[in-house]
Amino acid sequence: MTTKSSQDYKSPLKERANVFLPSVSIDCTIFGFHDGILKVLLNKFKTNRKWMLPGGFVFLNENINNAAHRILSERTGLNEVYLKQFYLFGDTERVQPDENKQILDATGINQPHWLLDRFVSIGYYALVNHSQLRIYSTESEKVEWFHINEIPKLYGDHNRIIEKAIRSIRSQINSIPIGYELLPEKFTMSDLRIIYETILDRKLDRRNFQRKMLSTGVIIKLDEVSKKWGCKSACLFTFDKEKYNFAQKSGMAYSEW
Repeated sequence: MTTKSSQDYKSPLKERANVFLPSVSIDCTIFGFHDGILKVLLNKFKTNRKWMLPGGFVFLNENINNAAHRILSERTGLNEVYLKQFYLFGDTERVQPDENKQILDATGINQPHWLLDRFVSIGYYALVNHSQLRIYSTESEKVEWFHINEIPKLYGDHNRIIEKAIRSIRSQINSIPIGYELLPEKFTMSDLRIIYETILDRKLDRRNFQRKMLSTGVIIKLDEVSKKWGCKSACLFTFDKEKYNFAQKSGMAYSEW
């Protein structure tokens, strides 16, 4: 669901340079799982051609992680979200000056402007439950979910940020609570397997995957079925939250894939 926000996306650009931490921005790769597809949330100013990742700037008196949570909350309405910092993007040509000039021209903001300075961006990724989201947007922008394999050419280096986020999750997939965060309370084993296959970029044996997952002891098979994958009923599962939280705190990891 998308809700219109009274917050003007131009508001941060109207602030003086000394309000924000100089030359530092935050970009969030927000992953969601819906209708059997892993998706990424993107937004676009209606006056601009290119989509981009949700992001923002850090106030001078604000901790970096607090800024990332604020930006995510403003966009999704969620406060308790799995959010992880994964990389610092600082290439000298990560954003072309003409891209930011276009944004300023379209918003009627005078130049020179601090947005034209060189910025390094702190990359975060978030794993969110699609069913709990209330996406916020303004009248001047569009916000949409994109299939992970159908991402268009984005603003600046945002394609690279998404690719790096996926590689980061892939390298730590045995310890990240990816299914727990992305799936609804009740799910099929096919849903969980699709998430892993998408991140790992390869097919997994169905029976072996289920055996490994159930062997962790944190997934419970329910006496319920779902027919969303076709005529044949699929068993539903849920996470044992108490065991899962304990396993996470204890550093539990799944077997290698």
